[in-house]
Amino acid sequence: MNTLTKRVEWQALQAHQKTIASFHMQDWFNQDPQRFSRFSLTLEEIFLDYSKNRITTETLNLLSQLATATHLPKKINALFSGEAINSTEKRPALHVALRAPEKQSIYVNGQNIMPTIHATLKKMGEFIEKVHNATWRGVTGKPIRDIVNIGIGGSHLGPLMTVSALADFAKEELCCHFISNIDSAHLNAVLKEINPESTLFIISSKSFSTLETITNAETLRHWLQTQLNTQNIAPHFIAITGATEKAMTFGIPKENIFDIWDWVGGRYSIWSAIGLPLALLIGMDHFLEFLAGAHSMDQHFQHTEFTQNMPVLMGLLGIWYINFFGTTHHAIVPYSHPLNYLRSHIQQLDMESNGKNITQYGETIRFLTGPVILGEQGCNGQHAFHQLFHQGNHLIPVDFILTGKRNNELDHHHAILVSSGLSQAKALMQGKSYAEALAEIPLENNTLEERKQLAKHKVIPGNRPSNFLFINRLTPRNLGALIALYEHKTFVQGAIWDINSFDQWGVELGKNLLPPILAALNAQDNILHDSSTAGLIQHYRTLRKNV
Repeated sequence: MNTLTKRVEWQALQAHQKTIASFHMQDWFNQDPQRFSRFSLTLEEIFLDYSKNRITTETLNLLSQLATATHLPKKINALFSGEAINSTEKRPALHVALRAPEKQSIYVNGQNIMPTIHATLKKMGEFIEKVHNATWRGVTGKPIRDIVNIGIGGSHLGPLMTVSALADFAKEELCCHFISNIDSAHLNAVLKEINPESTLFIISSKSFSTLETITNAETLRHWLQTQLNTQNIAPHFIAITGATEKAMTFGIPKENIFDIWDWVGGRYSIWSAIGLPLALLIGMDHFLEFLAGAHSMDQHFQHTEFTQNMPVLMGLLGIWYINFFGTTHHAIVPYSHPLNYLRSHIQQLDMESNGKNITQYGETIRFLTGPVILGEQGCNGQHAFHQLFHQGNHLIPVDFILTGKRNNELDHHHAILVSSGLSQAKALMQGKSYAEALAEIPLENNTLEERKQLAKHKVIPGNRPSNFLFINRLTPRNLGALIALYEHKTFVQGAIWDINSFDQWGVELGKNLLPPILAALNAQDNILHDSSTAGLIQHYRTLRKNV
């Protein structure tokens, strides 16, 4: 049995939750004019307001005690020192090394990995320079204008999200496209937008065996050879992989292959050569700023005491709601169109990392771990799912994320955007009482009984928690820091729950079941599956015959 819930620190938090559960945040704000300043902090150009949470100073102290009791400081040190914290795969999780300065030494199996990391960064920079100055050309002599990233999971979501977020920094002459899933409609849509003579394909797969990625890559290789009427398409293909031999067998020259290492997890890989699409779009100098921003957050996380530590505080607040209020969801709501894909990236980061029911030592977990991540761009969400936030019976904490005005953004549009986020956060916290609802219903054309009935529908409980992240400007450095903030928040929660946040065995089962089902779809022999799967396979066979 997992011992976490038996700890005195856990039980103290349970007792504390019962004490303050009936309190309303609105009353705390009325009683304490300094609440905002006490529960907010700044790191460079990122400001966090966490005052709209159902917490007191005692709550934070008790949560910090739980973090200490579960050896969070020791686990943070293990992350940064290269220990094999991915226990089931017996390897470290060293995404932090990918953004560390070259002068730092980090060892894996007795070997300093920093020279290898920076050699790859140098190779990326040299390649990017050739593309930008048009000395890297396609087989017909045309410079590269379109970049197609072929990957899935972290090899897709990380580049997609960052390229979208930093579009203001992109080279105007380059356009990036993304192909991830196996649906050929997705692939065909991209093919309509590109010129084969000036397109570069980037195959991102650590194993170079991911079914969706390799199938798409093979289809695109055949398409390009047909379009260009040549087998020599080497200038059009780049591989980012840990399986060099497989990439070379595919037909990619060794000099066109960028390394990625087994201690880099897919959802943490944007800092590696997987970030090549981003670096191509924004330039290597800006990509290095992106890494520097993440490293700045790393330093803050590693060296700042818990009560002033942004990732630790956000992680502890998540623990507070998930384990002591029973919340099952968490919303990521950016009021920024460039951050439109941020929720998707965090969704994979959090749910694939902490969606576990076994501790590192094989004990069954009897409490909730990772939340369901939902959300989208704020103004759209207000007219879609925010209703449930305000009046539903679910308690769903929200992270509101806003940025300062971009150079090409209209002032009055941005003011409305910011006001929208602020008003939603205030409404979640403040709510509306029955008396307030009744008072706002006009007397004319409404009987007293009608007003009373309508007022019931307009009551909003409030007391719904949220964090408010405000980023001065959306720059490569600030985006790097923001992503690293959520990475470390996820790590904090996994460390306290004592789970391995760096494996994903649940994903593997479906992959392993796919080949025999694929074989059955294409065969006419007996189908040795459960009756539902067998019936669906037969249904598909029948449909295919009739097409």
